[in-house]
Amino acid sequence: MAAGETAPRQGRMKQSVKMIVGNWKMNGLGADLATTVADLLHDLHLEPQQCRVGICPPATLIDRLARDVRTSHIEVGGQDCRVEAKGAFTGGVSAEMLVDAGARLVILGHSERRQEFGESDALVSDKVGAALRAGLTPIICVGETLAQREAGEAASVVRGQVLGSLNDDLAGKDWALAYEPVWAIGTGLTPTLEQISEIHAAARAAMIERLGDGGGAAPILYGGSVNPGNARDILAVDEVGGALVGGASLKAADFLAIIRAAQPASVAAG
Repeated sequence: MAAGETAPRQGRMKQSVKMIVGNWKMNGLGADLATTVADLLHDLHLEPQQCRVGICPPATLIDRLARDVRTSHIEVGGQDCRVEAKGAFTGGVSAEMLVDAGARLVILGHSERRQEFGESDALVSDKVGAALRAGLTPIICVGETLAQREAGEAASVVRGQVLGSLNDDLAGKDWALAYEPVWAIGTGLTPTLEQISEIHAAARAAMIERLGDGGGAAPILYGGSVNPGNARDILAVDEVGGALVGGASLKAADFLAIIRAAQPASVAAG
């Protein structure tokens, strides 16, 4: 059976539990842990939780957040890491340092890193290897620009990024891909559900092309202006295994609403 036919079924089977990860970017001070995170923990404690939840705060908050959520199921992550484990890299943070601070996840290859810091697919792949070396779960970001979308190149751009950014060591490990169209990040714009489905299917095919069966199990998260109003519809799209949430993850009520949208119907109804 062709990879394109097999991939969606593999994805649905493996992604019954959604993964919702908040990317705080360069936002958040210690005081926010006493409000946003405390409110989120309180509400999550009061209701069933059958999805995987993570928060990736600025590096300055990883240690404090990890201590605050230690009795919950929330996973803490970093937003980037160096390839090297240590060395003369002023301002750099290694994967081992993230783990030491309490992180379990790390976002890699975000479009803001690719654009602002010129990160290539090859560098992202090396960072994925570093994350795995330290025992972190990498969340590998891909996505097209508006110009690429309008030129009809979205699927081919994402395929190329997937093939170039993955790492041979991912097979059999815990990891996720995140599709974030660059033009939708922080703009309030989102692709149609059909466009999301098309790119997630292309990404899945590329994951399997790159890693074989090892590319069929990892969830593909959607990111780019995810909010309480559109989360449920987006999360219901085939091959959408969760969401990478930006601005909405900074507000406990909004982030909680997205988490609720990811719950299986039986749990949400209960």
